[in-house]
Amino acid sequence: MKNLLRITLFTALAFILTSCQLQTKSGKGFKFADYENEATEQQAEIGSEAELKSNLASDSLLIQEITNKHTPSQILVRKGYVASYNKDTKCPNWVAWHLTAEHADGTVKRPRNAFHADEDVPEPRAEWYDYKRTGWARGHICPAGDNKWDEEAMRESFLMTNIVPQNQNLNDGDWAEIEKKCRKWAKEFGDIYIVGGPLPYEKPWETISDNKIVVPRAMFKVVLCLNGDKPKAIGFVYKNIAQNNPKSHYANTLKEVERLSGIKFFPTLPKKVRKEIDNSYNLSDWGIKD
Repeated sequence: MKNLLRITLFTALAFILTSCQLQTKSGKGFKFADYENEATEQQAEIGSEAELKSNLASDSLLIQEITNKHTPSQILVRKGYVASYNKDTKCPNWVAWHLTAEHADGTVKRPRNAFHADEDVPEPRAEWYDYKRTGWARGHICPAGDNKWDEEAMRESFLMTNIVPQNQNLNDGDWAEIEKKCRKWAKEFGDIYIVGGPLPYEKPWETISDNKIVVPRAMFKVVLCLNGDKPKAIGFVYKNIAQNNPKSHYANTLKEVERLSGIKFFPTLPKKVRKEIDNSYNLSDWGIKD
């Protein structure tokens, strides 16, 4: 994969790979080794913010995804994010990225004819024109607004492997609002880690176009912050319908989003930290009043 050497070590934290492990190695950038079949427990007893980040971004980091072993997953490493692509749904399983205060703003504009097919995945695949006259918006998982810091990152955010069919009202409204809120958190806290993705319908799936792109029943987003007095995490689940609700309406625990998505988020965190953030969240910690 052409972008392996360009991804930063911190970006690696959130990335969760298919029902097995990937070993990370240092160099000029970030490398993924061959898949391994056996799981290995990550053992760490650390507490400070600096130690947590050092452990999570270490060269020997093992990153796991716990999901249905039959779920197709092709790992796509981009400048601003990493995605797990599903050839059956023609959508990402998840997209993960590290959003810093510096990356939460920028001057790079959306390119002309921005949406484009991802030639790194096999055909049939999603094409930009598949969404025309379907009534569905091209919904970003990793938003363009998080990639204004770099032209290539911006261009790659419009790859169709980072896109799902999304209700237009949701895309323009509550989903856009949580994207903006994440950028605000990155600026306020210094940096955050984000994983997002679709929750498909049970089969038979609803699809669009001859390429049979699956329409999700819902979208999820989880956010982790390691700065401040203690680590904190929060999840959000949005049904893929027109709606207008306060952010608190969509808030969920990390554990609940894991149950719905089948994904284990941030598995390299020490068990004592996971225990703190798994089953509860405090809206006031995130400045959510409604």
